[in-house]
Amino acid sequence: MLDRIGGRFSRVETRRRVRSFLLGLMAGLGRANCWTLAEQAGEANPHGMQRLLARAVWDADEVRDDLRSYVVERLGTGGAVLVVDETGDLKKGSHTVGVQRQYTGTAGRIENAQVAVYLAYATDRGHAFIDRALYLPRSWTEDRDRCAAAGVPEQTGFATKPALARQMLTRALDADVTATWIAADEVYGNDPALRKELAHRGLGYVLAVAKDHRIVTGIGTRKAVELAVRLPDRAWQQVCAGAGSKGHRYYDWALLDTTDTDLPGRHWLLVRRNQTTGEYAFYRAHAPSPVPLAALVQVAARRWHVEIGYTQCI
Repeated sequence: MLDRIGGRFSRVETRRRVRSFLLGLMAGLGRANCWTLAEQAGEANPHGMQRLLARAVWDADEVRDDLRSYVVERLGTGGAVLVVDETGDLKKGSHTVGVQRQYTGTAGRIENAQVAVYLAYATDRGHAFIDRALYLPRSWTEDRDRCAAAGVPEQTGFATKPALARQMLTRALDADVTATWIAADEVYGNDPALRKELAHRGLGYVLAVAKDHRIVTGIGTRKAVELAVRLPDRAWQQVCAGAGSKGHRYYDWALLDTTDTDLPGRHWLLVRRNQTTGEYAFYRAHAPSPVPLAALVQVAARRWHVEIGYTQCI
């Protein structure tokens, strides 16, 4: 990977520091910042690492594309899943780009934070992040002086998190990334434009939705939770959703046919029920052709891999 991206940096000193920076990130340090990375590299202060991030001349999008091709070459298999998710970094002050008081899953509540949307590639061989997009709230995009002071390009406008996801997915798919499925949480599952684009591209998806998300079925339009509570015992199947920290995760799952006349393929509401608490989780699911319930469950389980990726990056 270092050899692949080396040509993106014109100065040999920068290439060497990039190498030290990346090796430091992989060294298992308790906390990775410019100070600890500099110490790992045997440097007396963090100035060189800070210069790499703040002032060195290189194109981050070109390096992103190199990383994406590297990941797909090594992990690519049939049935690959592109996973979309967002996470936040808690911040103090108001100068970090995109920071404001907003909900972040990192804290589980509204905090002063910077939020970004990530795209991960997951297969049986492993998983890795391949793209990212910083979420800029309207409080930023409507304040051009603030954006200019922080170095935000003048043409940058407001984009919702699902819109950022569509941009990243389009970029990956147009670059011939081999993927069969898309998985994401409620923020993205509730967005009809995203579902429409994926279906017309012939991609399957398993996208989480809220319990009050409205679904069109043969009996009319109902909230997801209203459909779940009507299901008879015979509709549920116990299926393993993969291994967790305490062993294999078994849930009860059910699948209901739904109607989406504007989109091609088959459409379902996938429902997960916790065997202990009875708590439900809901997913809009789609595939170009019929697939078994167990296949959709495995796609839903792939989304949890992104949480592992966040933990490894801390």
